[in-house]
Amino acid sequence: MHRSARLAFLFLLAAGALSLQQAEEPPIRLQAGERIFEWVRGWGKLPEGMTLGNTHGCIVVDARDRVYLNTDSENAVVVFEANGAFVKAWGKDLAGGLHGMALVKEDGQEFLLLTHIGRHQVLKATLDGEILWTLDYPAESGLYEKAEQYLPTSVAPLPDGGFLVADGYGASWIHRYDKDKKYVKSFGGPGTELGKLHCPHGIWVATGGSEPLLLVADRENNRLQVFDLEGNPKREVRDVEHDLLRRPCHMHPYGSELAVADLAGRVTLLDAALGLIGHLGDNPDPAKRANNGVPPAEWKDGEFVAPHCANWDSNGNLYVTDWVSAGRISKLARVR
Repeated sequence: MHRSARLAFLFLLAAGALSLQQAEEPPIRLQAGERIFEWVRGWGKLPEGMTLGNTHGCIVVDARDRVYLNTDSENAVVVFEANGAFVKAWGKDLAGGLHGMALVKEDGQEFLLLTHIGRHQVLKATLDGEILWTLDYPAESGLYEKAEQYLPTSVAPLPDGGFLVADGYGASWIHRYDKDKKYVKSFGGPGTELGKLHCPHGIWVATGGSEPLLLVADRENNRLQVFDLEGNPKREVRDVEHDLLRRPCHMHPYGSELAVADLAGRVTLLDAALGLIGHLGDNPDPAKRANNGVPPAEWKDGEFVAPHCANWDSNGNLYVTDWVSAGRISKLARVR
């Protein structure tokens, strides 16, 4: 065989072996209790030339299992199919502060409730990005002298059509509104004792029990708190000694499971009684946990950096966004 042909043959052989090696790369399995997930490598394909930018927001999944992700860029909402295919992006006018996001269903149609820390507002939008209304800071609460003090991080729909808003980056109050967007009351406020809050970063209303209950990711108090809808504290979930929760950001349910995105490098699964099932993707390097500046070259499949939100699709697959400046979203496919 001619030398150049032999070199070409060896090159092709080596390339084929490399491709085969990549194809046979073993799956990454993460386990929490009896639950097993597989990390889907490379999930979320963007168009040529597009980047996510800082993923400092939330995730929701619609009835078609489409995944909606917040970023700080002019693509404030990025939409993917469950297989990771890019669908669309919108929200140029919402760049720089879209943070909280929740789905609400009305007469069989889905809408988005949004919070914006730069605009100091709550908004309602269609799934295609048409803004239907905006709501300014709750001046009627008497808790604020100006809009800039109000930095809402999360919104949660109520069974009666109203909603709650958490001022996580502002004054640490939770505000209740009725179905007509009328202010009702505020509760919480800054502090460390039961019923008080220090960055109520994420909120969720659980409706599966005898009465609806509000779950609050009381992030800088390193705990979850449970309230009734009148704002009365019921209990807290924390165990610093056993490292149960570090800096919880958001939580979303799937059946009896609750996924808690913990900014300090992992996702925690809790059961219906808010007891520990287990942790997923815990970053072994404390210097990388909750570190917005960790570059993509230092990310590892199977490990999170700074989980900011985690949410489920209808099949129990889990989607997690890390608070990193380059932007990251990961899919954990349910195996068991």
